[in-house]
Amino acid sequence: MRPLVIVLSVLLVISAIGLAPHTALGQVDFNTNTPQPTDVLDTFSFATNTPAGPTATPTPTATPTATNTPTPTPIPLGPYTYPTGINPLTGLPYPSEEAQARRNLIVKISNFPPEVRPQSGVNAADLVYEYEVEGGVTRFAAIFRNNAPDHVGPIRSARLLDMELVVMYRALLAYSGTSEPIQDLLLSQDWRWQLFSPSVGYNCEQAGFCRFPEEGKAFEHTLYGDTSKIWEMATLQGVNTGYRAYGFAFDETPNAGGEEANELFINWWGQTNALWQYDPETERYVRFTDGLPHYDAADGEQLWADNLIIIEAPHNRRPDLFPEGSNYESLEIALWDGGRALVARNGRIYQGFWQRPNRNEGAALIILDDDGTPIMLKPGRSWVSIVRGLGTVDIRTDYSDMAAT
Repeated sequence: MRPLVIVLSVLLVISAIGLAPHTALGQVDFNTNTPQPTDVLDTFSFATNTPAGPTATPTPTATPTATNTPTPTPIPLGPYTYPTGINPLTGLPYPSEEAQARRNLIVKISNFPPEVRPQSGVNAADLVYEYEVEGGVTRFAAIFRNNAPDHVGPIRSARLLDMELVVMYRALLAYSGTSEPIQDLLLSQDWRWQLFSPSVGYNCEQAGFCRFPEEGKAFEHTLYGDTSKIWEMATLQGVNTGYRAYGFAFDETPNAGGEEANELFINWWGQTNALWQYDPETERYVRFTDGLPHYDAADGEQLWADNLIIIEAPHNRRPDLFPEGSNYESLEIALWDGGRALVARNGRIYQGFWQRPNRNEGAALIILDDDGTPIMLKPGRSWVSIVRGLGTVDIRTDYSDMAAT
């Protein structure tokens, strides 16, 4: 009798397990750095046989019916949620636990005068913003997370727009220095501990901000940084937390429609232009600046991106900060609310608009088509060019007489 009781008890436990509710996929909480689980419990079906009654002819055992396990709904690759382990800057898995655990890092990189080219480390960035500073020249704000190059630069000064980028990407900011009005604004922010610069006391040995003098290059263009050392200092400061930002949506399959775009020519007001040429072999766009191939000195490759995002935003003066005739004026680029946008990927271009839902931490740009559907980026590296108007952008189907190498 006792063995029968034990058997019946075991069967009851097994049945309870079989009736356990299906566990839904976890949602990513962007207000904390704690990754949420995305595991799904299997639903098991335990088939049982009914014993035959006490007759001479045994009753056939019923064939168990297979139970279909519900297919879990995949977590979208943006614009608001991402599976655990996916980098929202690229739509690709983090290459390491270290990359997932550290904070987004913005490094300001010079792009003018021409002798600063080729820069180092730009191709290692997950995402690059290029925007006009003053005099019609541009500067790069390269955002690093997946890779940790030890020689990035030349590093230059911060501008008003960098304050928006720090908030949007919950990022650290590495820069050489800045004008007094902007430095005062930076140091008045709640996130001032996320600033890393020689101008706030970080040096070569401590944080990897080192000078590499070069003949024909002015002193202000000789500062380079080591991203690993910057992240190490951020850890010591207690600000190297692996926060994520949302905004981009990714899919290997592009949106329907679009137009052929083998070249994009961007002419900033002033002294800088850029030509991006689609290379069908690599399915990337490669860059020419002022008519010449633009290389990265660190890897020897031409600057490239999987996605080109061109957005239109107001460029305003700030006379309250920089009176007329000021030597260090900085434009205010209104990277809030929204505006028109273009997205190029896989040799095609899509028209739409960009939105920034609010100016809260972690709320970056969302790119939508005219129907309000997210424009899907190709998983990979993206380059955002901010212009005064899309009229400065020339979209071409034919290739110019230059090699995409």
